[in-house]
Amino acid sequence: MQRLYRGMGLIAGGGAIPFVSSVSFLRAAAGDSTLTMVALSMPSRVLGFTRQGERYAAGYVARLEVRQGSAVVKLIEATEKVLVPTFRETSRTDEAIIWQQFLTLAPGRYTLALSIKDEASIRNATEEVQLEVPRLAADMFGSPMPVYEAIPRTSIDSLPRILARPRSTVVFGQDSLLPLYLDAVGAAAPSRAHLRIVGDGDVVLHDQDIDMPPRGDGHSTTVGVPVAKMGIGINTLLVSVPGRPDTARARVLVSLGDDLPIASFDEMFTYLRYFTTADRLKTLRDATPAQRPEVWAAFLKATDPVPGTAEHEGLREYFSRIRVANVRFRDDGPVGWLSDRGIAFVALGDPDNIIDTGMSDPNARVRQQVWEYRELRVQILFVDQTGFGRWRLSSQSRAELDNAIRRRLVSRP
Repeated sequence: MQRLYRGMGLIAGGGAIPFVSSVSFLRAAAGDSTLTMVALSMPSRVLGFTRQGERYAAGYVARLEVRQGSAVVKLIEATEKVLVPTFRETSRTDEAIIWQQFLTLAPGRYTLALSIKDEASIRNATEEVQLEVPRLAADMFGSPMPVYEAIPRTSIDSLPRILARPRSTVVFGQDSLLPLYLDAVGAAAPSRAHLRIVGDGDVVLHDQDIDMPPRGDGHSTTVGVPVAKMGIGINTLLVSVPGRPDTARARVLVSLGDDLPIASFDEMFTYLRYFTTADRLKTLRDATPAQRPEVWAAFLKATDPVPGTAEHEGLREYFSRIRVANVRFRDDGPVGWLSDRGIAFVALGDPDNIIDTGMSDPNARVRQQVWEYRELRVQILFVDQTGFGRWRLSSQSRAELDNAIRRRLVSRP
């Protein structure tokens, strides 16, 4: 997911705390300045929570530094506390914690450094990027901002009351609308907007004219963008004044879930090949773009092993095995989860027992591993003929593994 976020132009921390941050620009009261909003989010599971009475508490330190050359222009360091009512809230993987800050900066090039540190451990993450702050004319839009909620500002010398959506992400088949805040303030502020959605391959997916009602000293408003009009993966939202070439833009990821790092609907079929049957995949593949939200929602409902919860435990565990396989079997092939042992692990899980001939005879020229799956009544033989840990299925076991995978998929919900 961090790779996808960076592809959207977001700031994605790669340390022990996988934060994601967005930067947006709005008009400031002073004509020689630009109002800059930095919003950062992270999952609650990365923080060390302790129990406090009936609740659970954690703390973190957020540090934001803006430099121009060697000079520090802005420095903000904040110690924040998080309180949640239940233990379950401490293990969320979504955009659970949001920290945001408004800055006023002169147009120009800067270096922006963001860091997060967990107060209860040594976990931390830092990311540094180049930042180009634009000069916004009086008749231009500010950055279109994906938000959870917003109360538009009514004058240029005030601030909008915004809960930002730093990941700029919606979930296909779950979210129906993306709230998009459009900021237009001042006497010359535009009163109409044109919204264009561009998907993969620069295909125009949707065009829409928007009338923006007067609101104090301007026309700032929040627009609900239909998720069904966007494609799976990264979409570009272009906002312009009708008839003018000046364009403000935002990039939005339409994902299949927090643990599904999939950049397009077609890419999804590669990942799900060992999760569900070929018939179910065909139903998804044959759906038209207009049918996809409904078909995907039906697929999630049919395959969810614990339908009473908000999370799809089956997909979460499946993609967790893919991540584990990419590490555990990285020497078996170019991609760990698509190696012979990786396929067996992803499709069937950990074996009940592994018999390794190299453990009993370290001098053996050819090592063998036998994976036993007792419920499926199958034994799968892997052979390492090189002695360098590159395991391959025996010819007989390949058919046995294929049969075991088919039986496992048919038995799933």
